[in-house]
Amino acid sequence: MSDTEAVKPALPQGLEPENLNPVAIGQAQFFRAARHVVGLKAGLIEFLNAPKRSLTVCFPVEMDDGAVRTFTGHRVVHNRVLGPGKGGIRYHPDVDLDEVTSLASLMTWKNALVGVPFGGAKGGVICNPKELSEGELRRITRRFTTEISNFIGPYVDIPAPDLYTNAQTMAWIFDTYDVLNAGRNNRAVVTGKPLDMGGSAGRSQATGLGVLFATEHMLGNGICPDLLALAGARVVIQGFGDVGGVAARAFQGAGAQIIGISDSQGGIVSAEGLDLDTVHEFKREHGTVVGLPSTLSVTNAELLETECDILIPAATSFQIHRDNAARINTKLVVEGGNSPVTPAADAILTARGIPIIPDILANAGGVTVSYFEWVQNNQNETWELDEVLQKLRRKMYSAVDITYQRWQQLQQRVAAGETFDGINLRNAAMMVAIERVAKVTLERGIWP
Repeated sequence: MSDTEAVKPALPQGLEPENLNPVAIGQAQFFRAARHVVGLKAGLIEFLNAPKRSLTVCFPVEMDDGAVRTFTGHRVVHNRVLGPGKGGIRYHPDVDLDEVTSLASLMTWKNALVGVPFGGAKGGVICNPKELSEGELRRITRRFTTEISNFIGPYVDIPAPDLYTNAQTMAWIFDTYDVLNAGRNNRAVVTGKPLDMGGSAGRSQATGLGVLFATEHMLGNGICPDLLALAGARVVIQGFGDVGGVAARAFQGAGAQIIGISDSQGGIVSAEGLDLDTVHEFKREHGTVVGLPSTLSVTNAELLETECDILIPAATSFQIHRDNAARINTKLVVEGGNSPVTPAADAILTARGIPIIPDILANAGGVTVSYFEWVQNNQNETWELDEVLQKLRRKMYSAVDITYQRWQQLQQRVAAGETFDGINLRNAAMMVAIERVAKVTLERGIWP
């Protein structure tokens, strides 16, 4: 089936035309929830929606061939009411200020929902890491860190790994910041560091495991009456990176059957289930999962429409949109990536009775263990992996419980005659997060 042959589904009545600008999508999600928060003042809504600080820097870097190139980087802090800004730094040619701003706001609500004392932030440098040497990446990182060094810090704004950045990137950021701020315990300026530099056990697999914990507990709460446990569930995962790859292993370990998986070049499907060791080895040798013997090769668009019990989009944003939402053939969508479902698709899936565990809940495991790393750094402690995972599971279960309870309360409000844009888990989770940030804002007091 090709996208050009598909018939576009009719939009639910009253749904605005789809807009794929990331800021517009973030605001649509915010206002859909905020308008139903009882007692939220208009001026406070404006404050909660706007970023606190947006920083754009341009800087020169000498390349391996002796040429000089100028790079642009962004760092946005959306909100610091609950604590220092917290969010990743990504390296990608498509990074822009709108994307970074949207992701910073997403971090605000994610941190508030899961209950960690951070605000939201995000950053990025416009570059293509696949075309850069390690030395060039190191120089870009050190220069970018120098440019933003007055705006980050262990109690101000704390970066972390993101798309095409990793523990090594964080090591370079820490070292640069530490040189510029000698004589302090600066380890907590970044999270996601190498273990021997103060990184936390479990950080590398935290997001994928958080997806598992959120899904298993939401199923246990009864979000899908005909799917009460992971055992035997047929799972499709878009993405085979740090999140999708870990999630695949975790779900399989919980008794689920991984029947489809993909990378940036395409996907594979097997009704009998995939052997993940074989998939890993094939991708290592060929650079992609596409073409694995005894599997059906599909496009990423076709993978999303594969019949399954649980669909986990763990790749880039806006993968499920107005034009394909009517063809999604699953019982449950779990957002392993950030913003994979657009507001228009959200409304279509909700109308079809397909629940979505939203990104601010499903993929909050990463920032949760980043918080654990920050605590360990500040207390000069090291926690064992079992302790980290136990704490992570408790945090994720608690966030699931309060989201599910709020979803039930919204249903009761509708039964009592109130009108809503959509009774779904995203609105429930966003309302909890908005209320928490608004409450603390007022408790702190509007100053001066």
